[in-house]
Amino acid sequence: MRAAIGIPLGAVLAYALIGTGFLNYDTAYSLLWGGDVLDGRRPDFDLPLAPTPHPLATLLGMLLTPFGDVGQTIWVLVAFLSLGALAWTTYELGAHWFGPAAGIVAALLIITRVPVLSFGVRAYFDIPYVALVLGAILAEARGKDPRTVLLLLGLAGLLRPEAWGFAIVYAAYQRDLKLIPYAAAAPVIWMAHDWAIAGNPLHSLLDTQDNAQDLQRITGLDDVPLTVPRRLGEILREPGLLGAAAGGLLVLAFMRRRAALPIAAGFVSIGAFCVLAGAGLPILGRYLLLPAALLAVFAGAGVFGWRALPADHPWRTRWAVIGAVVIAVALGFTPSQINRIQSLRSAMHTQNDILADLHAISDELGCEPVTVPNHRPVPHIALWTGIPPGEIVSAQLEQPTTGSYIDPASERVERNFTLDPRDPKRLTAAVPRNFDETARNASWVLYAAC
Repeated sequence: MRAAIGIPLGAVLAYALIGTGFLNYDTAYSLLWGGDVLDGRRPDFDLPLAPTPHPLATLLGMLLTPFGDVGQTIWVLVAFLSLGALAWTTYELGAHWFGPAAGIVAALLIITRVPVLSFGVRAYFDIPYVALVLGAILAEARGKDPRTVLLLLGLAGLLRPEAWGFAIVYAAYQRDLKLIPYAAAAPVIWMAHDWAIAGNPLHSLLDTQDNAQDLQRITGLDDVPLTVPRRLGEILREPGLLGAAAGGLLVLAFMRRRAALPIAAGFVSIGAFCVLAGAGLPILGRYLLLPAALLAVFAGAGVFGWRALPADHPWRTRWAVIGAVVIAVALGFTPSQINRIQSLRSAMHTQNDILADLHAISDELGCEPVTVPNHRPVPHIALWTGIPPGEIVSAQLEQPTTGSYIDPASERVERNFTLDPRDPKRLTAAVPRNFDETARNASWVLYAAC
């Protein structure tokens, strides 16, 4: 019952902070690939910087493709509900271990972090992944059936491979051979998914490694010690880190038994991250959202964990004073955090406006082939027009002589509509010769040579 209230409430709060949502590049491709599978076609992965396919996302794409544009709206709704689920599971963990007040602090901390909101409103798979793993940790904390824990980890493992590590460690901890099939289900399903739709059971691993090289992303264990603390700091910011440090030390000192599960989960999450980094996968901030959420729980403990101590405990008052200091620091940083959220809100509205204008001008296409400045607009145009993404040409790779060409109308679009800061193919291709302007809006110009 609490989930039925808490999840929508968290989703409403996230929407109130940002006010818009849309599908990112990866999610748009998942919707396309789900449609391909639904129609009995093998998806085309031989595209410039095609993202990694995720089995659960492919399934959702299959379910939503028949609804057209409404299906995309439903996916955005799912994204906001995932943010709500993240806030709710963070609250429940904090409340379970350290009391409701600590849970409220933890939930508010995680749902107001700019990276969390940024990835959430753009429907990245990392947010539902974190919510599912936190749900599994919560199920274990409440003494639920181990199969329930592994079921949640299995669903998470169809979105991010780090959950496989959690499942393996948990099954080993339970020392029950009957749980091995549950722990192995996600990696087996993922490889079967890749084999069926890509012809290679290791497609996701190999393709992600290739994309990391193409985008010049940081990989390897050597960069983990410097990158992880910096990225966690970017997510939680100074008050969150202070609260987590205070909470972690105080809980270890006075509530060590309560700290065992969250600390173990934190170590497993970092360990899984290191395994992926060592395998040549990119070191991205969004891959650290799970340990950040666990640190948010400790931050809640740092502020209000004293309430779980006996009334006559000698450290109860001292802990409350430390919590008050953390609150004072957080209040001091509140104006800068508000500015960050406002900046994010503005950036997300700008990107959404650019996407809406791209949709509008796609309706004006008069002839094919369709050419775009680079691969970034490809999946969205494919969704709206029904043109296979492999038939939408990137001008960075091939200069068209006939058809339609969609060009950015301003530097604002070039600056805000990029896939990655290191994207080797920016939105700067020149308009092909002999193409005449046929339509224009605030973000895009349509040229044609039919």
